[in-house]
Amino acid sequence: MVTGGHRAVARCNELGVAPYSDAPDMLFRAYLTPAYAAAQRAIAGWMQEAGMTTRTDAACNLIGRYEGWRDGPPLIIGSHIDSVKDAGRYDGPLGVMLGIEAVAALHAAGKRAPFPIEIYAFGDEEGSRFPAAMLTSRAVAGTLDPRALEVSDAKGVSLDEALAPFELSDLRFAEAKHGGALAYLEAHIEQGPVLEAEGLPIGVVTGIAAQLRYVVTVEGTAGHAGTTTMPLRRDALAGAAEMLLAIERIARSDSSDLVATVGRIQVAPDAPNVIPGRAAFTIDVRSGRQSKRDGAARVILNTIADIATRRGLDLDAQQTNDLAASPCDPALTDLLEASVAAQGVAPFRLVSGAGHDAMIMAALCPTAMLFLRCKDGISHNPAEQVEPEDADTALRAMLGFIERLGESL
Repeated sequence: MVTGGHRAVARCNELGVAPYSDAPDMLFRAYLTPAYAAAQRAIAGWMQEAGMTTRTDAACNLIGRYEGWRDGPPLIIGSHIDSVKDAGRYDGPLGVMLGIEAVAALHAAGKRAPFPIEIYAFGDEEGSRFPAAMLTSRAVAGTLDPRALEVSDAKGVSLDEALAPFELSDLRFAEAKHGGALAYLEAHIEQGPVLEAEGLPIGVVTGIAAQLRYVVTVEGTAGHAGTTTMPLRRDALAGAAEMLLAIERIARSDSSDLVATVGRIQVAPDAPNVIPGRAAFTIDVRSGRQSKRDGAARVILNTIADIATRRGLDLDAQQTNDLAASPCDPALTDLLEASVAAQGVAPFRLVSGAGHDAMIMAALCPTAMLFLRCKDGISHNPAEQVEPEDADTALRAMLGFIERLGESL
């Protein structure tokens, strides 16, 4: 017999290939692309099979709604359906599929909750097409800065132009704002190794770490690799390399949950016989405590500035993201933990180092998050793997959460 958790995993696998990917040799489903549209059509069909009505909002999020036995603010269950390049199949879509399966289980049993349930398939959590992330959940939560919509992708296509095939416009994007929700629940793969190390299929998230991101540009002087002596060089890449090691050292020297990552570096003129005159790289700093994150960022910025001065380089650091720490609601967390325990799983709480739509939705309503273990903690990688049995356990916990939430009203 195919169970709900198994079907959720199988559907994620189905969405991992054409026509649900924009690339022929990897999974890459970006916001507002043909692959995104194809995925929405497939998911809408699954939502309707589960007993939901479906629609898309002004931000091109797909929404399935299952009415409760009484009206009122809904429980929103959601995650995202866009992906990074060369992605795994479960980061985002699994949470949507498990939400659909929760409603399907209620519908098959002829049950309704004492509140409506809305399943949100968010469109732009990853920010893999436009230089801004979580645009669609920001619109729903009502926290969107209109200036964030003034963006174009790498091919020069504006957000408004990308919305046009969906008969939408950035002028109405903010109309996706929700009128008010009872709570938000998101199930997601952990994207880390903790649950696997603990031997647990699922865990309860207590909050999402604060994030800071920067783009740093180091300017030196390009010159001939054979004729410019070492003392006379202003090598931007060599300076950037020292900065990268300093960033790693600062993060490693802290014994807390602090992490710092340089995920991208670009060099110009990028020729084997030319001293690099320019290097640009990103810095991502995270911690569950905002004060810890901010303090580390200050030390990092001061340190790389000192390196630039010592090497005679020009330095520019621009902040691009500032996401505050987002604690999950204590009461909802307790309900979710009780639902996990009812599955015979030892309750285990952990902080999410990755960002999720839940941290945005916290501005709209109380939030709760459930993590599923993933093999070797691997994510944002084709090797991403989830056991269907773990998805079954997560689904039962979600159904228990829905029941307990109804009893708590």
